[in-house]
Amino acid sequence: MRARPIRPRTAVCAVASGTVVGRMVSPDNAEPTRSAGPVVSLRDVVAVLGRFPALAGASLDVEPGEVLLLKGPNGAGKTTLLRLCAGLVPLARGEAEVLGHNMRTERDAIRRHVGLLGHQNGLYADLSVRENVRFWARTAGASAEEIDAALAQLGLDGRLASVAAGRLSAGQRRRTALACLIARRARLWLLDEPHAGLDADGRDLLDDVIRRAVRSGATVLVASHELDRAQALATRMVTVAGGLVYTEQNANPSGAQPGTVN
Repeated sequence: MRARPIRPRTAVCAVASGTVVGRMVSPDNAEPTRSAGPVVSLRDVVAVLGRFPALAGASLDVEPGEVLLLKGPNGAGKTTLLRLCAGLVPLARGEAEVLGHNMRTERDAIRRHVGLLGHQNGLYADLSVRENVRFWARTAGASAEEIDAALAQLGLDGRLASVAAGRLSAGQRRRTALACLIARRARLWLLDEPHAGLDADGRDLLDDVIRRAVRSGATVLVASHELDRAQALATRMVTVAGGLVYTEQNANPSGAQPGTVN
């Protein structure tokens, strides 16, 4: 069965640097985007890693306030799609916009507004938990109060705040990376297997963090193999396979035809 392609619409695009970047701007100090259209708009996007086309003509629209789950096997292009939206992977062909900025010409324009949590936590092992969060948060202009609130939300205040990141457990390092993301108040969250390394309590806490971010105005793209948990968070799902994006009702790429997904 073929996926029904959606007619392209006008939209927008932007950037990130490192593992955790960006901030979510509250309504009182929000900077206007250039369009009221989708937060992410990709049209026939090609991205090449080495000589391999990790994205091979992907099209996708993501509307404000969505929690979009990216499903698909390893090597399908999910991580590349997230990193392209963060400005870390260049656009080889096609059109891409994020938060109103053209990803071909304005990749540096959204560093303060996009947050990427990848497989690596992006922490400095010799810095304490608080120092790591402060480093990432202040690049986006977060206050000391916001840093303290992020630490408290992830259960990292008190004694843990002064522990060097290199001495933390895997779950504590993941929580620290999430605290960095929260303190930066990103408007677009890009999460790659975010539950990895967390225990049951940590996973529940992460789910609560994502829901709070969306209530505060963020949009979330999450790539995950933990479908039961991720589907409970998602407002919509798409499948990424072979560097293309497929509608959920035709998730099997052998029978589906790629098209713009709304």
